[in-house]
Amino acid sequence: MTALVTGAGGAIGTAVAERLAHDGHAVVAVDIDENGAADTCRRIQEAGGTALTIACDLRDEEQIAAAFATTADACGSLDVLVNNAAVFPSGPFIDVSLADLDDTIRVNQRAYFLCAQHAARSMMVSHGGSIVNVASIVWHGGWANMSPYVATKGAIVAMTRALATELGQYEIRVNAIAPGAFPTAAERAQHPDLEEYQARILESQALKRRGTFEELAAAVSFLAGPESSFVTGQTLNVDGGWIMS
Repeated sequence: MTALVTGAGGAIGTAVAERLAHDGHAVVAVDIDENGAADTCRRIQEAGGTALTIACDLRDEEQIAAAFATTADACGSLDVLVNNAAVFPSGPFIDVSLADLDDTIRVNQRAYFLCAQHAARSMMVSHGGSIVNVASIVWHGGWANMSPYVATKGAIVAMTRALATELGQYEIRVNAIAPGAFPTAAERAQHPDLEEYQARILESQALKRRGTFEELAAAVSFLAGPESSFVTGQTLNVDGGWIMS
């Protein structure tokens, strides 16, 4: 079994890649940060797993196509795709530049679409597979000062449903997870007063603690694996009970 994870050099991507390797997948770690992806692969290999590093700028459709071609040559058919890579521009809506908007759409939406296309073509040949898109709880109610990110994450939820409907006939399942607030580098960059931010998170959540990346990866593992074989078109909130609809 082979799983390709985008954004595999970041905290979420690393946890997901390691969990899928633990589940028995050969992991293809894709990231614009080749060193980060290579470190993820090293961790998997040291634990006895199989992993391949591919440097790829998801803004470039030719690099995306090359990444999937390399995966096919090295691993054969693809069983799981995790669309995880994302960018997080922040600032007031009226100040968002067209360049920032376009860049966010390229990485957070267009690349998910293109990666899903390549994955689906492979999965149609092998008669099944699972695509898991990483959305965010922000699509539920909108968050201030991050409108391009919110817009793209909402689009991912809609795309997940559309692809699930169309690809189900090929036994390809398409689901999404919507993480709440996890302690990522983006969180630290966007919230200088982390103590105040954490207090606000815990007030909003039903569970009064922060989630771990391993818990997030477990949700991806469930949607990617056989135990969710009759689940498709769904978005699973992994947020400690912040959003309950």
